[in-house]
Amino acid sequence: MKIKKLLLGALVIGIGMTNLSAKEKIFVVERESSSVAIIEDGLPRGRMEHMHNLNHGIIKFYDHDGYLISRDGYVVRFDPIKEKKLNEYKTSKSAIGFVIDKDFVAVANYDDKSVDILTRDLKPIQKIKTGSRNVGIKIYKDYLVFSEMDKDAIAVYKKSYKNGKPHFALVKEFEHTGTMPFDAMIKGDKYINGYFMSPWFGVVDLDSLKFEKIQLKLGDRKPVLKVPHFGFWSISDKNVFIPAVGDNKVFVYTPDFKFVKAIQTKGLPVFTSLSPDGKYLAVTFSGKDFPTIQIIDTKTFKIIKTHTFDGKVLHVRWSKEKPKLYVSVNDTNKVAVLNTNGFWLNREIFTIKKPSGIFIYQYEEKKR
Repeated sequence: MKIKKLLLGALVIGIGMTNLSAKEKIFVVERESSSVAIIEDGLPRGRMEHMHNLNHGIIKFYDHDGYLISRDGYVVRFDPIKEKKLNEYKTSKSAIGFVIDKDFVAVANYDDKSVDILTRDLKPIQKIKTGSRNVGIKIYKDYLVFSEMDKDAIAVYKKSYKNGKPHFALVKEFEHTGTMPFDAMIKGDKYINGYFMSPWFGVVDLDSLKFEKIQLKLGDRKPVLKVPHFGFWSISDKNVFIPAVGDNKVFVYTPDFKFVKAIQTKGLPVFTSLSPDGKYLAVTFSGKDFPTIQIIDTKTFKIIKTHTFDGKVLHVRWSKEKPKLYVSVNDTNKVAVLNTNGFWLNREIFTIKKPSGIFIYQYEEKKR
């Protein structure tokens, strides 16, 4: 009798449960054709077209929505499952970055020197006029933080509600932080930005609203005057990895920004991208080493693999579900896939037109 009850219980549980399988869908910006290619199960599936100027196209996902920002100031909302555009809104002549929260989308504009606040379905709520090109936009709790490139400043706005909709008011503006801030990242309560013309990066503690300069120097104490997009700095629990444009090195700092080491690399690094488990760092390069990526072991700080492709590498993206690293090879119209168990070339996905940014949408596929 007990056995029958156990079997019946197992049957009921089996019927009641839906097997969920984690899936990844790869969206690849096709830089010169105003389109986004879709890759699934290792094969090109199709593309979304008429997505505007994608010379600096960025895609982000929030809940079941996909959002794309184009260089010519459009925000496009799309369905990542059906792969269809839902609606769009033009914020300015030139937009550079955006963030998404549960009840708003915020867009940092170059050309009309503003930040636009939109609803999640892209209806305008507020336009914050800054008098500057705006970059490095981030969210921390109820704060919206961004750098004002032409004012050498960092602005912190706080969210409240007006007529039931989000509304932002300036809390603090840090002035004279460094010459020409150009990008930023956020880790916990620390907003970190870099400058084109100053030999340091800036850190704002968003809990205390205090600013600090961290000198960025080579091992021989020579300042580096240019750093790449901070969106591809990499921060683990133990280290911060910073590509040093101007020298063939990747800097290693502690999370509280004490200098640890300078790792010698093949060329001038542009992006550093940390694997999901924090064990490896993929480094891309500019100039003559554009076609190369190197893999660094983050425990030993040693380069364990060097790959040179048959075209410029514009982007890399680690899979969170599978042992794969996706590499966009722009000149030869393909996405290369490395198996991260040994970092060997697993496959090449062709017919991707001039690929640049690679973005992964994760979702649960129902199976019975």
